[in-house]
Amino acid sequence: MQITSIAELEDLLGSPMPRAVTKERDTLTQTDRDWLALSPFVLVATSDADGNCDVSPKGDPPGFVHVVDDRTIAIPERPGNRRADSFHNILANPHVGLIFLIPGRRETLRINGRARLLSAAPWFDEMIVEGHQPILALVVDIDTIFFHCQKAFMRSQLWKPETWTPEALPSHAKLIKSVQNTAETVEELEAYYAEDRYRQGLYA
Repeated sequence: MQITSIAELEDLLGSPMPRAVTKERDTLTQTDRDWLALSPFVLVATSDADGNCDVSPKGDPPGFVHVVDDRTIAIPERPGNRRADSFHNILANPHVGLIFLIPGRRETLRINGRARLLSAAPWFDEMIVEGHQPILALVVDIDTIFFHCQKAFMRSQLWKPETWTPEALPSHAKLIKSVQNTAETVEELEAYYAEDRYRQGLYA
């Protein structure tokens, strides 16, 4: 049975606890800053003018996100595949949703806001890694901040190594070859995606 109204949804889920309703804030606290200083990974959700969505992972050494002020953060962009899906979306629709993770922690920090792209700023020097400034920065003006509970991580057992089975699927090269008509052979793709070779292009 399809749910088609807010009333039907609320009848099914019930009402949120007061603490869940009041947890949103619009300014970074010291606790938020501490979390960002320890987070090496963020998921960036965007959509274009027509509502088509994209979620892009971003990662760097812990603390890679630069806090511009209490209402603004900046996420550095490093060399990638140049698709720039999320950046195309932001140019059409500035609204973004962010989820910051800390490995081993089952809570997440969520930030929603409006984004813009900068190719230079005085604080770019503070985001240098291995001698390289970011290509650009995704600057987010914060609308809401809140911590999200740990239930999803508990259910998924995400941080429990004994549950990990990365070998259950073929290598990335074989996955690519199975779903995409590429000119390269599997062997050539294996060489391309080899960690040592891939690592050379992380910042250069």
